[in-house]
Amino acid sequence: MSGTPTPESRAVARPSSISHAWRALRHRNFQLYFVGQGISLIGTWMTRLATSWLVYRMTHSALLLGVVSFAGQIVALALGPFAGAWVERLDRRALLLWTQAAAAAQSLAMAALTLTHRITLEEILALAALQGLIAAFDMPARQSFLVQMVDDPHDLGNAIAVNSSVVNATRLIGPAVAGAVIAALGVGWCFLIDGVSYFAVIASLAMMRLPASAHAAPAGPLFEQIREGWNYVREFRPIRTVLWLFFFQSLVGWPYMVLLPVFAARVLHGDAHTLGALSAASGFGALLSALALAMRRSVVGLTRTLRSATALLGTGLVLFGLSHALWLSLATVVLAGFGLMQSAAVCNTILQSLVPDGMRARVMSYYTMAFFGAAPFGSLLAGALSDRIGAPLTVAASGVACLAGALWYSHELPRIGAIMAPIYREKGLPVPPKGF
Repeated sequence: MSGTPTPESRAVARPSSISHAWRALRHRNFQLYFVGQGISLIGTWMTRLATSWLVYRMTHSALLLGVVSFAGQIVALALGPFAGAWVERLDRRALLLWTQAAAAAQSLAMAALTLTHRITLEEILALAALQGLIAAFDMPARQSFLVQMVDDPHDLGNAIAVNSSVVNATRLIGPAVAGAVIAALGVGWCFLIDGVSYFAVIASLAMMRLPASAHAAPAGPLFEQIREGWNYVREFRPIRTVLWLFFFQSLVGWPYMVLLPVFAARVLHGDAHTLGALSAASGFGALLSALALAMRRSVVGLTRTLRSATALLGTGLVLFGLSHALWLSLATVVLAGFGLMQSAAVCNTILQSLVPDGMRARVMSYYTMAFFGAAPFGSLLAGALSDRIGAPLTVAASGVACLAGALWYSHELPRIGAIMAPIYREKGLPVPPKGF
């Protein structure tokens, strides 16, 4: 982008509008992705809830819920730097076609084993690890592919927000559908529906029209590319600070979702419908967050939004941990879901707005690692603490830790703002007088 302010950047000062919130959908490729991804993600959220309910029903252990989550994420952590550098060398659409086909096969395998009543905990762990292997390549490819689906680079931030909206709209629908399917037909049908739903996003990717120059593989040895990516993330303070905060949130904030079956069964004395309601409430808060971000006209000010979102997440978790009433738990989970998704989407947008195209997949692989590196250990820690001190105290303590993270980030804001200012000026974005 040039240093001359564009009409898009001048519009920052004007109020947001609902029509402006969906501007990324004017791009045909992104429209296709929006529809296909929306269908597929309903199945994904059904599988996540169904897996948690299946594991808890088989084991009645909060710790083993954490172990299954750990198995699904630790593989992506181990492969993160390699996967990011490798993705830079491959055609993103072709890679996504393969990862989606592999994910469909994984879900269909879960369906076959569950519907024939042969599923074991060991098989669930193995298939969760396979899903982590797929995600190690899928997530950086997916994040860096967004820029290829949106012709106008000024719409990239909006595309990220709209993508978050569909993720969380389906997060609202998927658990509710899963609860009904589990009650009526059984857990295995959730996995079957998920496996079939992947073909929607596969079809959308196949129908896209991309320019021939959309992919250019970097030159040089693979390990040299890995080293360059690591040095960039380590030395560039805004990227490093945002990634550290996201890592910490993933460690102490995200694992509360692993404990939702415990809250549904033990704290609120409910069933699969209660679990579906809690998951849907968290998704509703996340959806509100994504819509709020979509209505923004610029990335300017997002660093301050990140501070507020982290504090909101911490507050929601503290209140959820202290609640023993369903209505209050649902309300506080909405609050936590809002803060959680706001933080994740804002971190994503800040990173994408700062990183050069040639480094995008490698940096986004560290974004993936910040989640997959912390969330599995956080899930294990949350599961172990829950067995010792109970799920309510565990989640409340997680909220206090998030509030402490917000305080640390507030201390870093002036420093990273000074570094980001010249980059924003070069991109034609106004630098706010009160900082970022």
